[in-house]
Amino acid sequence: MTLSGALVFTGNNLKTTARRKMSKKTLIKLVFAINLFAILVEFGKCQKRSFVVNYDDDTFSKDGEPFRYISGSIHYSRVPKGYWDDRLKKMYAAGLNAIQVYVPWNFHERTPGRYNFEDDADLVGFLQKANDTGLLVILRPGPYICADWEMGGLPSWLLKDGTIKLRTMDTAYIQAVDRWMAVLLPKIKPLLYSNGGPIISVQVENEYGSYDACDHDYIRYLKNLFENAWGADAVVLFTTDGPGTKMLQCGSLQGLYTTVDFGPGGDGTSQFNMMRKFQPHGPLVNSEFYPGWFDHWGMNHSKVAADKVTFTLDKMLAAGASVNMYMFEGGTNFGYWSGANSGFNPQTTSYDYDAPLTEAGDPTDKLMAIRNVIKKYAKIPDIPMPSATQKLAYGQTQLTAYGSLYDVLDKLTPYGPIKTDYPITMEAMQQNFGYMMYRTMIAITVKNATLLDIPGIKDQGYIIINKVPMGIVNRNKPTGLNVTVSKGDILDIVVGNQGRINYGSLIADMKGIISNVTLGGTILKGFEIYSLQLDEFVSNIKPKSVLGFAKTRPRHQAQLSVPTLYTGTMPDLPPDITQPRDTFLKMSGWTKGQAFINGFNLGRYWPARGPQITLYVPATILKPKDNVIVLFELETAPCNTASSCTVDFIDRAILNATVPSKH
Repeated sequence: MTLSGALVFTGNNLKTTARRKMSKKTLIKLVFAINLFAILVEFGKCQKRSFVVNYDDDTFSKDGEPFRYISGSIHYSRVPKGYWDDRLKKMYAAGLNAIQVYVPWNFHERTPGRYNFEDDADLVGFLQKANDTGLLVILRPGPYICADWEMGGLPSWLLKDGTIKLRTMDTAYIQAVDRWMAVLLPKIKPLLYSNGGPIISVQVENEYGSYDACDHDYIRYLKNLFENAWGADAVVLFTTDGPGTKMLQCGSLQGLYTTVDFGPGGDGTSQFNMMRKFQPHGPLVNSEFYPGWFDHWGMNHSKVAADKVTFTLDKMLAAGASVNMYMFEGGTNFGYWSGANSGFNPQTTSYDYDAPLTEAGDPTDKLMAIRNVIKKYAKIPDIPMPSATQKLAYGQTQLTAYGSLYDVLDKLTPYGPIKTDYPITMEAMQQNFGYMMYRTMIAITVKNATLLDIPGIKDQGYIIINKVPMGIVNRNKPTGLNVTVSKGDILDIVVGNQGRINYGSLIADMKGIISNVTLGGTILKGFEIYSLQLDEFVSNIKPKSVLGFAKTRPRHQAQLSVPTLYTGTMPDLPPDITQPRDTFLKMSGWTKGQAFINGFNLGRYWPARGPQITLYVPATILKPKDNVIVLFELETAPCNTASSCTVDFIDRAILNATVPSKH
């Protein structure tokens, strides 16, 4: 009943009472009293909003009634804001009553003290939209989140001094956490369920049992931080860990509700039994049930069979468990946001995850199978499933060399290089992502081919001598390269950051060159370091300036070229279509680099490694015409060896085309 609905004692009610010869003054008083009573009743109902753990009945209790959530993960940072409504409505139509959401700290505070909560970073707007859709929210604000996201959501600027101990009571780390949470937590407070918002529970940290520090004082500090900001009983606080003894010992804490995460295969009994050893009473909860999995470059595209997913989901729901499916909508690691795993295995730009909703938000057969299971245990909204977004094969686009790295170096580094005796890290250069170039003049005489060794290369280095590419070194492969040089030669090392490790105990993953560079065992000195401001430069390239800039054709040796920018303009919309549609940029024939459209960073491409061949291009970044595409090709473009230098825009994703790696 709404407040407006409570005001009912007028009109016919007044006439009926009047017939009983009651005075008009008395009638007015009566109407006022009755309506005031109705308003107070409604206010009282609002005041009674509660979401708690019922330890006696092993369930959650929402507004005094038993409750079980069936949830799905979606990351606002991986879905353009213009599509939030579309994705949330599809999740609601699938039968979910909640969503689970990570808050990536580094998405909001890319530079210390400068916060962004606008556009795609509009966290409050996203949570309000979920509420308007009819979905509750399980929030995971970190500060560490994993999420297969760059550095697990922690800002890379934390690593500037190289001494910080992440995810512990280290003073420098805690001070940074305090400053961030002082900004974030007040934004969250009005959105807690007890305050009239959609947030029913909040995770403290994330899978802490998988981190070697095992610092319970740190977890306790975060618990107190949240409670001091919101109130001790304002919201259910919980932890999530894998169903292993050590993980749960280090990740659990008294006063925080313990949950587990695991994927399909079996009925969940053994995993929930492990949970019960640390959480004897309360609801069973799988906070991350995996209907799919993420991809690494150079490995097969991950697929999880729908029947395997639905079997385990059915068993868990039959046992009365609350379940969150991670991911329900994967999305895209636009820009430089894809993470990496120890080993070093960088993740793809696509975060499709083989999820019930595709990277582009399209419903799948897996979604419908999951929906049929949910129907057995919960009422499904009586609404049709929204259809897939419209796609368009825009066709082929001709690209032209805009300029090599050397043609535009002064524009990529408008403030010039930093001069140092020895290499310093990307973080020390106060650069979070992307590419840097280290330059030095060879000061020694070398007669024969000699080993150039860079043991601290993070992650991939392109060796160029006198503007001629010589080869590639990689942190996963031999870090040395035999070169022939003379005294006075100019050595350039272009270093690409492929994403910081996001899981485990190696997340303090500094980038650039983090060690000395040696030539024949001699340490090289006297470096100039160029911080390449690629995104800023690309954003200024206009449709009419895409041709004829290159001063020289890129020089290449053994099919390897100097890093080069290529530009072109997408085909216009057909006459019968008036608004842009989603499309996919097919990168077949290209090697490795970064792609942009209208200045928007689509992410890394690496079709030479696979399995991802296409990049998702959301309609939200396109215009009806004059859409400028820019590629920063690091290695070899198809027009180095052939007359054609093109890309294709097609109407479907290609995520499963693993090919042998070149290096």
